[in-house]
Amino acid sequence: MAITAVQNESAASIFAGLNATATGTTGNSTSELSDRFLKLLVTQLRNQDPMNPMENAELTTQLAQMSTVEGVNKLNSTLDGLVSQFKSNQVMQGAALVGHQVLAEGDALTLGAAGAAGGIGLDAAVDSLRVDIVDGNGATVRSLDLGKQDAGLVRFVWDGRDNAGASLAEGDYTFNVEANAAGTRVAATSYALGNVLSVSLNANDMDVEVSGLGARGLDQIRQIF
Repeated sequence: MAITAVQNESAASIFAGLNATATGTTGNSTSELSDRFLKLLVTQLRNQDPMNPMENAELTTQLAQMSTVEGVNKLNSTLDGLVSQFKSNQVMQGAALVGHQVLAEGDALTLGAAGAAGGIGLDAAVDSLRVDIVDGNGATVRSLDLGKQDAGLVRFVWDGRDNAGASLAEGDYTFNVEANAAGTRVAATSYALGNVLSVSLNANDMDVEVSGLGARGLDQIRQIF
């Protein structure tokens, strides 16, 4: 038996087993992979050419391959445990949000007796910033001129009056944003104010149920009150 062929079989077999385990297509455990490796190594030693025995460097290389296989499997198990723990911590942290108000991505405005509030995230400083408040029929009922603003989060409050100064009915409205700098439109993100009703885990992250907005990811929440 050729030594090179046995060595290639050993390395190929072990790493093929590792790749299959990582993708979930086989039930091989680390101990099973170790047994297979040792059997191949013993076969290799038994069938080596007495006139040209395996060198220490070759044996060390194959043992190092085995250590790599075991290390990667243990690392995968450790990472799986950390992911599970992280998700559990997310739920505990998310539960603390219930009952709080947040500014989350959205263009909704809920007008109450005390008025309504929202926020705008600016990617850059602007020369002019305007908020147009729209009713359920799509008509602009109030325009708020917020003037010059720096980059970052800008909060605004609407007193519930239209452009003529008349009080409007409480209820649901939306708002549009126009931000400009030197005559050029600047990207802006709208943030609506709402109450956190519940939190839940999805496949990859945590969803936060916000009143008037629906489900939002944690990365879509800009501020907590």
